[in-house]
Amino acid sequence: MRTYRIMISGGGTGGHIFPAISIANTLRKRFPSCEILFVGAEDRMEMEKVPAAGYPIVGLPVIGFDRSNKLNNIKVIGKLLKSLRLASKTIREFKPDIAIGVGGYASGPTLWMAGRQGIPTLIQEQNSYAGVTNKLLARSARKICVAYEGMEKFFPYEKLIVTGNPVRSDLEEALTKKEEAVRFFGLDPNRKTILVVGGSLGARTINQSIIAGLDALYTLEDV
Repeated sequence: MRTYRIMISGGGTGGHIFPAISIANTLRKRFPSCEILFVGAEDRMEMEKVPAAGYPIVGLPVIGFDRSNKLNNIKVIGKLLKSLRLASKTIREFKPDIAIGVGGYASGPTLWMAGRQGIPTLIQEQNSYAGVTNKLLARSARKICVAYEGMEKFFPYEKLIVTGNPVRSDLEEALTKKEEAVRFFGLDPNRKTILVVGGSLGARTINQSIIAGLDALYTLEDV
């Protein structure tokens, strides 16, 4: 069986990191002999979370542009150039069969240099509003995996594949632990329980919407 070499890049927030780890876990199950290398941004949470999940990671010094103080971007450009060189070196040494970007600072230089070296690239966009990095990388990407319909307003339609978002295996396993969860949180097992999850920029909107709709939710007791 062929040994695939897969590079996964991106991070900065859990919204990027955990889908990336889920992708890696699925690939490892499907291709047990595959080799996976992550590329992240130095001093970001992926440098802790990815090794904890059992995968090696290379850190790039890349940082985001400062929109409030343009002079700070001189340093940003210097770090970007250094990141491009390091990403190129890492790609030449690892020799991936494919480079997967999940969004975030590090995926920019990594997938850009992978494309320049003839490595097929794939983007995974988790949100209904595409991130800046993924929009910039879309032109050179072979395929773009999205979670929502209508993403052709950000990406070339012919490249889109609606796959949904990768889900961590521990969340799937949690579906069998409802009784344990009810006991842990001290809930009434005879009443309906609604779990609301969300994060990143959408967290406030989700919370406000739930609060605004509490009266409607109370009527579910009668359903």
